[in-house]
Amino acid sequence: MENAIHKLVESGEIEIIEAPFKNKKLKGLCIDNIIYINSLNHLTRREKRCIIAEEVGHLKTSVGDILNTKAVANAQQERHARAWSYGQLVPLEKLIDAHNTRIRGRHELAEYLDVTEEFLQDAVKYYKSVYGICTRIGKYHIYFEPLGVLEKLDD
Repeated sequence: MENAIHKLVESGEIEIIEAPFKNKKLKGLCIDNIIYINSLNHLTRREKRCIIAEEVGHLKTSVGDILNTKAVANAQQERHARAWSYGQLVPLEKLIDAHNTRIRGRHELAEYLDVTEEFLQDAVKYYKSVYGICTRIGKYHIYFEPLGVLEKLDD
């Protein structure tokens, strides 16, 4: 888990409990400061990590019961929580670090970031919706389609 999430767990500010859910499609749920993970889904450590990040995102960005995602306000809160989790587990700076470490391909990148490939793909899709085809951080251009990082050499 990334620093902000790890600190919340270590401080006891949030608790993580694995329990069976009646709804097998539901992977995680945040109630008050407790994050429940659906034990019926037999999730990998990486899947749990991504779910926990999103549920902490709900703690940080959401208000009330938003289980009905057909409601526009609830869907917006869901997007905000996911965006928060992408910023924690797939920050743009880590994409640059991966480039500098010579990480190649989405599978290697997902491993490097310790996220699922699906989570990585969703993060890239989110960043593309925010920044367009690319964004610049310092001397680096991060491209979201195709995914890659280019370093601008001095002029």
